[in-house]
Amino acid sequence: MKNFWNHPVVSLRSMPFWCVANPLSDPFGGPVLPKEDSLQTARLLARAKEENLIDGAAFHDDDLVPWDPEHLEDDLDPRSATYAKLREIKAILDNSGVVMNSAVCNLHGNSMFRNGGLCNPDPKIRALAVSKVKRTLRMGQFFGVQYYIYWVARDGFEVPAAVEWDKVYDYLAQGLNSARSYIAERKMTNYLAATVEPKPNEPRGHMFLPTAGHAVGFICSKLEDPDFWGVNPELLQHEGMALMDSGLTAAYLVAMNKLKFLHFGSQIKAQFDDDFPPLAGPEGLKETVMLFHTLKKLSWRGPVEFDCHMLRAEADPEHAEECRYAFIRNCSEALDIALALADRIRDTHDGMKSQTAADLASIREMCNL
Repeated sequence: MKNFWNHPVVSLRSMPFWCVANPLSDPFGGPVLPKEDSLQTARLLARAKEENLIDGAAFHDDDLVPWDPEHLEDDLDPRSATYAKLREIKAILDNSGVVMNSAVCNLHGNSMFRNGGLCNPDPKIRALAVSKVKRTLRMGQFFGVQYYIYWVARDGFEVPAAVEWDKVYDYLAQGLNSARSYIAERKMTNYLAATVEPKPNEPRGHMFLPTAGHAVGFICSKLEDPDFWGVNPELLQHEGMALMDSGLTAAYLVAMNKLKFLHFGSQIKAQFDDDFPPLAGPEGLKETVMLFHTLKKLSWRGPVEFDCHMLRAEADPEHAEECRYAFIRNCSEALDIALALADRIRDTHDGMKSQTAADLASIREMCNL
């Protein structure tokens, strides 16, 4: 299978730290794989870059170094373990040429964020969340990250009667506007844009920005610099959880000039977040191929960032590094397959007797029948 380094759709393929180091716990069982240090993950990513499986990476702040709310600027302190660790990681990535695509602030892991981060009703928690975002932005600047992502994390609810509906979207706007202001004030010119990654549910019962359409509406109506903000949809997963079609989502975002890049994996429709590797699972092949065919027709080009984890059944605790590397290889190959199949389909099927005939023709082309 050839690698699509100069493909008309994919400008960069990025494998995040959180995908590779995932210990594969779930609500019904603990971790399957041992905890992996971020230096180990960096070495795996460097190896993958050297073997042309990927050319970029991404991180949550907590993927790289722990967060201590008592030391909010440890990344700036040359005496701190955080300062030293970040430089060790960067040296590994720089030596192999790994490009950092995106940075995400983890506002879901620490128990203090159990009722939300930027939308938390407690002003002290919101202030801590903003400080953590600023630390993540500084880390992103250090690594030369191209995009900052706001993932909805735990900014959601289970009980609507307990939500401050007259304030919650203002809280969120304040948090994201402060991030944008911080980027400008600190002259963080590495950031091409910031994005919102919507999700309908999990870990909360409902999220305040459940779909790409909600995210675009919020950006355009509530943020001070809407042109700087875009959306990075997780396809097939997050939109598939809400029974939305991935091609539709991508085409809408391109039309709104809001599709900055993709988060990519596979999903069974209407389930909680499967986060399968691309093309894995019982469904989604045709939708995935048509997603890339649609983006090619629209002349969109940008980064594709994996956002998934290996199947829990494939974890091999005795050979953790090997199975993690196999996961990276499988994701890269799956993207190659999807792009190759999409490239077989003609740009148009005008003149067909019916839409069904056009669909069947595209399937024949895709399958090389």
